[in-house]
Amino acid sequence: MFIRSKAPLRLGLAGGGTDVSPYSDLYGGAILNVTVSMYAYTTIEPTDDGKVVFEAPEKNLREEYDNAMEVDTDGYFILHKGVYNRIVRQFTHRPLSLRIASHVDAPAGSGMGTSSTLVVSILGAYVEWLKLPMGEYDIARLAYEIERVDLGLAGGKQDQYAATFGGFNFMEFKDDNVIVNPLRIRQSYADELNHNLVLYYTDTSHVSADIIKEQQKNVQAKKTSSIESMHKLKEQAIQMKEALLKGDVNHIGEILDFGWMHKKQMAKSISNPRIDAIYDAAKQAGATGGKISGAGGGGFMFFYCPGLTRYDVTEALRQFGGDVKRYDFAPEGLKTWTV
Repeated sequence: MFIRSKAPLRLGLAGGGTDVSPYSDLYGGAILNVTVSMYAYTTIEPTDDGKVVFEAPEKNLREEYDNAMEVDTDGYFILHKGVYNRIVRQFTHRPLSLRIASHVDAPAGSGMGTSSTLVVSILGAYVEWLKLPMGEYDIARLAYEIERVDLGLAGGKQDQYAATFGGFNFMEFKDDNVIVNPLRIRQSYADELNHNLVLYYTDTSHVSADIIKEQQKNVQAKKTSSIESMHKLKEQAIQMKEALLKGDVNHIGEILDFGWMHKKQMAKSISNPRIDAIYDAAKQAGATGGKISGAGGGGFMFFYCPGLTRYDVTEALRQFGGDVKRYDFAPEGLKTWTV
């Protein structure tokens, strides 16, 4: 028997960073994101040999342990181990024997929410296997707790909810509360946005936790420029929601540009000379705005390219190496099934 799951990665269109504590606790956050056709996949194979095996086949990585109530969270498979430990501690109250393999369509540090999406995918496979009584909010919340509390990894709240719910969502954050508002966007508006957004991988990665820690430190220190920038990004999320719902798609480039100018003020490591050069080249070629995906520092960027400008923008980006990635929006979130 095999238990499988997949959860979609996301693009953060607006409000990024306002879901991170302590800003979201003090002021409330708002984010608009959309999931895309790039996924984190998990397969669980129950076994009876008393072993717990973690695998990443495409990387030829494998770790094996005697099954226990808790596995040390070191090595490559920290996320897998965090989920295993929580499942055993909270639900089964006994060790499990299994082989678990995973794959993600984007590299770690790419700004697509890969780590959190992988946690959701792994957790979803356990929910399917053990028939755990958990809804979407329960899964997203538990994924957040495993990553941020159990494992102590810095980050926000949006990725777990995006991967679980899927589609276009306007999310609100205040203290421990998260409200996911699915957006009913006319298909023609979504298709036009899909056509005009150029997704570009910079062929670099970043350590999002370091950038987020700098952002958190700035809020704790009451650094005015950082906090005001986050206020503006929260406004940007509302602007983006109105533009998408009303079909004012060609205004989205300007909204992205507005957000990028303010996002760079949140922490100095969000941008760098290479990222600035890529952004400027895209705008000179016809993009009306864009941003880096995720915390910043590297990974994916995307640009709004009206009319036929996507072709000129794609050509302008060639000088920087990297790769333009074709994608579609993914209307559904976490999926699980048993073979």
